Parts: sequence; C-alpha cells; structure tokens
Amino acid sequence: MDRIKTFSIAVIAGDGVGKEVTPAAISVLNVAGERFGFACKFESFPWGSDYYFEHGAMMPPGALDLLRPFDAILLGAVGHPDIPDHITLNGLLLPIRRSFDQYANIRPAFLYDGVDSPLAAARPGMIDMIVVRENTEGEYSQVGGFLYHHQPDEVAVQTGVFTRRGIERVVRFAFELAAKPNRRQKVTSITKSNAQGYAMVLWDRVFQTVASEFPGIETDSLLVDAAAMNFVRCPDAFDVVVASNLFGDILSDLSAIIVGSIGLAASANLDPSRRFPSMFEPVHGSAPDIAGKGVVNPLASILSAAMMLDHLQLEEAAQSIRNAVSDVLRARRVRTADLGGTSTTMEVTRAVHQAMK
Repeated sequence: MDRIKTFSIAVIAGDGVGKEVTPAAISVLNVAGERFGFACKFESFPWGSDYYFEHGAMMPPGALDLLRPFDAILLGAVGHPDIPDHITLNGLLLPIRRSFDQYANIRPAFLYDGVDSPLAAARPGMIDMIVVRENTEGEYSQVGGFLYHHQPDEVAVQTGVFTRRGIERVVRFAFELAAKPNRRQKVTSITKSNAQGYAMVLWDRVFQTVASEFPGIETDSLLVDAAAMNFVRCPDAFDVVVASNLFGDILSDLSAIIVGSIGLAASANLDPSRRFPSMFEPVHGSAPDIAGKGVVNPLASILSAAMMLDHLQLEEAAQSIRNAVSDVLRARRVRTADLGGTSTTMEVTRAVHQAMK
C-alpha cells in the first residue's frame, strides 16, 4: 500500500478573527486530504498580540528557526487595537516575509457567480485579475529613522529601497504567471516614474527588459493613480498586475472590494525558489470589531489554504476547494454578513465541506 504523503504545516492563528477563520481553513484542508489521499500535520504556535502582552514581543527570539523546517505556514491575522500596527507587523509578519525571502505576494481577485460587485456593470467572471506585489523591499524596507525624537522639531526619514535584483525577479514571476494557459497573457506594470525619478524609473527599465524576454505577452504600464481609476472603470482590462510593495498593497485591497468583499481575498507569500516555507493568509486582517462573534467570513482563509495546496503541488485538491467555494456562493443560500447574508462562520464552513463531498 502506498504511504500517504504528509505535509508539515505551521499554524499561526494570530489575532482577532484569525482565531476563527484558521480552524475553518484547517477543517477544509482535512476534508481535501481525506478525498485526495494526503495529510497535513499541523503544529500551532501561539504568537501574536496575546503573546506580546505577556512577553513584550510578537514571537520568541528563535521563532524563525522553529518555522524554517515546515513545508508551509498558515497565518490567520495580525493586529490589535491596543498595539500600534508598526509593532505588530514588524514583530511578526514582515520578519517572516523577509527572512524566508517570500518576495512574491500573490493576491487573486475573481468575481464569483452569486456575489454582487459594487460596480453596476460587473458580471460573474468579468473581473479576473491577480495582483503580484513585491514583498520584501521597496517602500516597506524599514530603512530610515528619527531625528529629535518626540521633540517639537522631530524629523522622520523613510527610505524606499529598490534593487534591480528585487524588481527583476518579481516582474519575471509575473510574466511567468501570465504565460500559464489559464491566464490571458497580459502583464500590467504599476509605476509612478513621473514623480519618483529614481526608484520607479529603475522599475520601468527593468520591466521593459524582462518584457523583451516574453514577446507573446501583452504589456501595459500605468501610473498608480490611473491604475486605481481603471480598476473601477474597466477592471476587465487587467490580467496579471505587478507592483511595488506599497502600490500592490493598496491596489490589491481595491481589487478585493470590486469583486464583492475583502472577506473573499486570499493571498500567498511565496518563496518561488522553495528554499524556505511560503506563507498563506487572508487579506482581511484581524477585524477586531467582529472578532469573537462567529460571523466572520472564512472563505478568504479557505481560499488561501487552496493556494497553499497549489504551492504544495496538490492542484486537483486545491481546485476542489475553489469549486466548492464557487458552488456555495452561486447558491446564495449560505453567506456571511459581508456578502449580505446572516450565516455564521461555522455554517459557511460546513457548506464548503458539503460541497466538497
């Protein structure tokens, strides 16, 4: 008898609704494993804001060494209203992304049948884009500092760091993604080189160089303000979008809203070289206003788990999860409040289980 392939998954449920959506995603992964003949061995780490209140840090000093051997990391959410965001993010999420070289942040946006977009003309399937966000440098490099700290004439210097290597590898990843048979063979670069005459000019030059290696891929380059307008005006014009850390962060939230809810927004923090574990998380954050009420939409976390299976080369199992989510949404019977329904987190999760079976 063939041995069942087992994958080791580190779980950081984190804060707020992360503690509710992560168990939902784990339960769906277990159903997929039973159906497709694999297993996930989960190990939970109680890091996040509660850990910070007790220990003064978001995770222990040796945390990254503990995570390194795992096949993947499943993250719930990071953030607490009583802790400044720069502490929560720089204490957990960003160190993991940088230390494990998760330079490609992938955020799909698809308008499902059964979900209403705030855009009146949008129809199911019309919006189908992927924002590829550079994830380890750029505007979030944390290079800079304070002068005259906490004094009336305080000065803050924040430096964006853009390297040719960093730009080239994420742009090439975007082109390789666009070249896949299920994409529409187009890459749009987001820039602001009219105002940022160094970093974004380098970005534009590198984009053009990489584009020359993919003559079959259609290309476009948009200033970030024009891109924001066109995400609303003509979202069907976008296929794969590649952007810097800051621009990708903002535009991917916009792409989530135009497909109905940030409660559907999944993401992957990938190390495409597979030297280190990649991390998978919903985009919606810790949502403290609804945490603990059992009403958060678990679908973003469930879809993030499907992205994890794709990365682990379990594509058929991943597609079964996406198909089940699509079936549940199309039926319009079970849905959480962000989609206009009254269902609980558990009810939606059970509906996905049933659709998979």
